This record gives sequence, C-alpha cells and structure tokens, in this order.
Amino acid sequence: MQNILKFRYILIVLLIFSCGEGPKKNTEPKPARTPDAVTRAAITSEEKTILFYGNSLTAGYGLDTEEAFPALIQNRLDSLGLNYVAINSGLSGETTSGGLNRLDWVLNQDVDIFVLELGANDGLRGIPITETRNNLQAIIDKVRLKNPDTEIILAGMQIPPNMGQQYTDDFRQIFPELAKKNDIPLIPFLLEGVAGRPDLNQDDGIHPTAAGQKIVRDNVWEVLKDVIQEERVLLQ
Repeated sequence: MQNILKFRYILIVLLIFSCGEGPKKNTEPKPARTPDAVTRAAITSEEKTILFYGNSLTAGYGLDTEEAFPALIQNRLDSLGLNYVAINSGLSGETTSGGLNRLDWVLNQDVDIFVLELGANDGLRGIPITETRNNLQAIIDKVRLKNPDTEIILAGMQIPPNMGQQYTDDFRQIFPELAKKNDIPLIPFLLEGVAGRPDLNQDDGIHPTAAGQKIVRDNVWEVLKDVIQEERVLLQ
C-alpha cells in the first residue's frame, strides 16, 4: 500500500486515442486506474522526483496504474531504499505537439530526472519527421530552461514500415540524433523485447501487457540506474 501511495499519477488517461490505431475491437481496453491522490505537499524535501512524460505506453493503457512501468520503477526504487518518487505523466494518444503544449503545467513541480517518451503517435500517424524532431527538441529546451540541473533521458522508439521504409528509417534516427546533439542518455528502444510479440502485447498489438511492461521497466532501468548513481555521487 505504501508503494501505491508513494507513486503519483498526475493525469487521467484519455481514451480518445490510443498510442496508435490498432485493430478495431468490440470493447475498449479499460483505462489505467488513478490511485488515491497524494498532494505535492506530501513530497518531502529529501525526496527526488523522476517524471515520466509520455503517451499511453507510459500511462499503462489497458492496465491498472500499478502495472505500468513507472509504478514498477517506483517499486524497484523502494526495494533499493532509494528516496525517489516516480510520477507518471503519461497521456494516451499524446503526440509530440500535444506534449509540448501541456509541458508548462507539468513543469510547475520540481523535477530531478525527466524521462521523455514521446513520438510513437507521430510516427504511426505519419507526421513529418522535421516536426516531430523540432517538437522533441523544444521539449528538451523547455525542461532545461525551467531547471538546467534536471537530468533528461530520451526514450527511443521504432515503428512498423507502414509509412514506407524511408520514413521508418528516418523516424528511428530522430532519437539517437537528438540524444547526441543534447548530450543526454538514450534508451535505445523502449519496446525492445516486447514489440512484435503477441504474448507480450494486448489484443491491439501495440500496448504491452503487464508482463510486457516488466520488460519495458528493465529497458528503462538499464539507463535510469546510471543517471541515479551519478546524481547520488554529486550529492556526496
């Protein structure tokens, strides 16, 4: 119960869009649950904040909130005795443009580590590569302008070749190029080991199951743990 209460989920998942338009079904997957609200005042000054900023992959579309990878990260942090609080700011259907538009409100709180997971919906909808890249760069710039000390991690994404092989290749390169340009850590592919596996995805073939989310957690943790270690060294 303590883990659930410590985990903050600040935006209700909207089901207007999914992460991409999967196969039509007779019933919609249930949205992620919102746990008991915990006010920002409850976060002690000693706690450091990790904000996961993304779309339905972050929100845990079709699952209970505690099954989404940010909550699983919180469980791992707690098990290791690390005084961090994970905030799930995933919003189903979010594009990079939408993420840029709602960013100011999200940045009203102090953020120590900002995990940026956006772009999948852009790719599935065929949004121009330049627009997606510019929006992601603008988000990075805004986070740094708000607090230059915030550590940013970028989650890489890949898409099926529905929009043509050239678009698919160009889309994949957005993330390593931005990571290199901004000198920030990169999660090479958020869905590594999950994408394309029916046993680890829901019926839409896009959103991970609870078991798939555990693999996503490990993909994120592989990069996040090093950033946390660097933060702790700096504080010593």
